Order: sequence, then C-alpha cells, then structure tokens
Amino acid sequence: MDDSPWQRPAALDAILADASGMGFRMSCEARTGSLLATLAASKPGGRLLELGTGVGAGAAWLLHGMTATAELVSVERDSRIQEVAARHLGTDSRVTFEQGSADEWLDRYDGPPLALAYVDCRPGKFHRLGDLLDLLEPGGLYVVDDLLPQGTWPDGHQARVDAWLAHVPSESKIRSTPMCWASGLLIGAKT
Repeated sequence: MDDSPWQRPAALDAILADASGMGFRMSCEARTGSLLATLAASKPGGRLLELGTGVGAGAAWLLHGMTATAELVSVERDSRIQEVAARHLGTDSRVTFEQGSADEWLDRYDGPPLALAYVDCRPGKFHRLGDLLDLLEPGGLYVVDDLLPQGTWPDGHQARVDAWLAHVPSESKIRSTPMCWASGLLIGAKT
C-alpha cells in the first residue's frame, strides 16, 4: 500500500517552493498533512487552531479538509516566515493568521471551544499542554507531529520529546495514540 497523499492543496507546491528558497526546512510532512486534512474534514463547521504556522504547509492541508463554515486560527511568532502563509492562503476567509507567541495566544484566548488543535511548536506540546487541552471541546482532537528525530532539532531536544511522551499517558484530559509514522505523531481526543 502506498501511503502517499491522493490529493494535495492547490497552494502547497508554491508554499514549499518559497520555503525552499528561504531555507525553511520545518514544513509539515505530506503524509501528516493528508491526515490533517482528513481530521479537519471530521469537524464540519468547527473552530480549528494551528500553533506554529511556519510557512503555511500545515494550514494549507487543514484548509484543504475543512468545510466552508469551519474556521482556522494559525499562530506564528516569526512574521517573516508567516508572511509566506498569508501570501498564499490569506485570501481564504476561513483562516486568520495571528502573529505572536503561542504562549501569548494561550494567555488571551477566550473564544469558543476548539474542535481541533494542531500543535507544531513547543507551547501546547512540551509545556502548557493542560492549558491547551482545556480549550478543546469534548471529543476535540489534539494533533502533534515531529516526535521522531529531525535534522532540525536543537541539541538536547530528544530528551524533551522523551519526557513529554512519558508524561502524556498520565494526562487525564485526553485519550491519545502515539504513531511511529510520518514525522512521528500523537493524536488525542478530549475526554
């Protein structure tokens, strides 16, 4: 069985070309993206969150699966990198790009519960997991990638991942499954 994506977002190739041109090497892997699109499709009309926009590959996949009435908020601290996402995806009225730290976003969010949170940065993953899970609706999905060793990891990051993976099974707010697939995933559902 070939697990390559059957369909791709229209803007993805241009986003990845821009990422390559600027030396950005942390875009969402294609199989992970395809899964994100599928999970987004399971939340019709839902409010979705992406912490860590990067250049917008993950956002492109999420939008690819979202219904016309769903909404996506994508948060990135590096405005130069997020500008690529805004340029390619910003005309889609379902997405709002917010520039700033994920910690600041978690501090100030007081909107409706989230149907899905895709976390591609440290806040909401390696710290403040409980804060993020509190924002999910019952049955809301929590998705994390990049749990298998990556060439872009800083020194000491493996220990952070290992400690986090050891902690997650004791987290009472979600039922989760780690997956040794794609870049290394964990998918959880708010209980």
